[in-house]
Amino acid sequence: MNAFCLLGLGLRRRGARWLLISFLALYTSFHSLAIATARDAEFGCAVQSGIKVPMRDGVRLATDIYLPSRDGRAIADKVPTILTRTPYGKNGSDGLGRYYAERGYAVVVQDTRGRYDSEGIWHMLTDDGPDGVDTANWIVAQSWSDGQIGMFGTSYVGGTQHALAMADCPHLKTVIPVDAMSNLGYASMRNGGAFELRFWNWIFSIGGPKGSRQARDPATAQALKQMMDDRRHYLLNLPLRRGTTPLKLIPEYEEWLVEALRHGANDDFWAQNNITDHSERYRDMPVYLVGGWYDSWAGNTTSNYQVLSKRLKSPVYLIMGPWTHGGQGSSAHGQLDFGPEAAIADPLAWRLEWYDHWLKGRDNTVGRSAPFAAPVRIFVMGTGDGRKTADGRVNHGGAWRDEHEWPLARTRNVNCYLQQGGALSHEAPQAASASTSFEFDPRHPVPTIGGNISSGDGIMLAGAWDQRGGEHIWNAREPIPLSARNDVLVFQTAPLTGDMEVTGELSLKLWISSSAVDTDFTAKLIDVHPPTTDFPNGLDMLVTDGIQRARFRNSLKQEELMQPGTIYPITVRLYPTSNIFRRGHRLRVDISSSNFPRFDVNPNTGEPLGDNRGTATATNAVYHDAAHPSHIVLPVIPNPT
Repeated sequence: MNAFCLLGLGLRRRGARWLLISFLALYTSFHSLAIATARDAEFGCAVQSGIKVPMRDGVRLATDIYLPSRDGRAIADKVPTILTRTPYGKNGSDGLGRYYAERGYAVVVQDTRGRYDSEGIWHMLTDDGPDGVDTANWIVAQSWSDGQIGMFGTSYVGGTQHALAMADCPHLKTVIPVDAMSNLGYASMRNGGAFELRFWNWIFSIGGPKGSRQARDPATAQALKQMMDDRRHYLLNLPLRRGTTPLKLIPEYEEWLVEALRHGANDDFWAQNNITDHSERYRDMPVYLVGGWYDSWAGNTTSNYQVLSKRLKSPVYLIMGPWTHGGQGSSAHGQLDFGPEAAIADPLAWRLEWYDHWLKGRDNTVGRSAPFAAPVRIFVMGTGDGRKTADGRVNHGGAWRDEHEWPLARTRNVNCYLQQGGALSHEAPQAASASTSFEFDPRHPVPTIGGNISSGDGIMLAGAWDQRGGEHIWNAREPIPLSARNDVLVFQTAPLTGDMEVTGELSLKLWISSSAVDTDFTAKLIDVHPPTTDFPNGLDMLVTDGIQRARFRNSLKQEELMQPGTIYPITVRLYPTSNIFRRGHRLRVDISSSNFPRFDVNPNTGEPLGDNRGTATATNAVYHDAAHPSHIVLPVIPNPT
């Protein structure tokens, strides 16, 4: 009996007990959230708009203030402050400001440097530490401040929380970074040395056209909007060079993007919010990290928990849901539905519970009940019946579970080996010589269908999607599976004889060679659903993915081209996940050399990154023999409870 059978039996025997515990956990979760939402407004709200807060270099940042009020006037009491610093326009945070002000907090909302109404020139996060410190110092000097500051925000706005935390501001008492930008040179901006093109899209569609100082001019704004509307055409004509596109109208954005596309090494260029290497800079205070299995920053969120929970003496919490970027209030995305329990019904209220505890000293549910009972809370996906929901999605289901560490201490790392002929099993290969080769033509990359994506609007779909083209995929309109392509290698298990939970950090260890001096290797972990009445073709559902650029195979800090034909070991790191692969499903690994526009396409020429003039078709090989046992390392949870 193979390892998959043994694990499956273990899960089935404990299934009833596990489902009962899951139900009780869910009841406790929603009971506690109901408590969190019970605190009604205590005050009115007085708003002060358009204040210009000076920074140390004289630049003034546009700021709005929301204060608790009675009878239309701000109360005289000193209160804690919730600060949010955003590149997306402070006017969009009015609801946030009023909610917390009405519950006894001062709320400060600020446009970051060079964005919307703030002065100065935008730089990617580099000013947000010093500017955050100057803003905090200004706050504590105000008559309404009690000297304590907590922070709020998602994505880039979560990144400004990390930036201030790494500046060790003494007034900062707690942060809740959600899907937050960090560790930019490791993953989510540079990933295994490749560039995540969602940030190309951010510059072309959000950063420049919708918030830059130049876009305040109507004529420039119109030109930038046209660039945004035409961005797929620009995307197909990379690399980007200075002065050759309308991006020249916003030079600070063009400068950053050109350098980002060319700068593969994880060095000082990517040092902003590098918590992985510099956790000692992070302020010791309570931290609640929020992420999603399909979020673009998922790997960084779990990495941050691992380093901060070891270094900080203060409590560090982690919650990972079945969410895409910023989707904590949703229970479905892509083609999967996870059930109503997956969503956080009131995202402001549960934060209020946290702020009340750490900024006001209230004795509440923090440290007692979900989502604050245990340091780690994860949503284990995949316990649904697989039927079609009313809106046409797959009932994938899942349940919340409290844990005490990440990765889980009871993890059993199971090696699943690539076999000749496309099998995937726990048996190490015995052949003296075996490999599978394919032709990778950069002019015809494998299209992206879902994944850990943000800022993908107009060029990518985020989340869990069947790996099949169609009208919903602009660069893969043919309704055929990606597995039908000759440049996609498929390795899959036999149908599982029992359920198998995979929860943790994943990696694919390969032995490869190429006819090129540089190329990429991509990987996807697929949950293969068998054909059913609802889904007669079955489904090849994406769980997680990753990439490794060969020139960074030995180090993310230094490039090293290959010798054509030489065999090298590489490791492709996939984003973390928690998913139960059901009995009758197959677990599959797809390997190729492109995933576009998720990642920039390697031209295979070895030219400097982001500055190639040509492309070359490469013959790439993956080895799977006794001397080169390529395999995926699966973090299996044998006895979920």
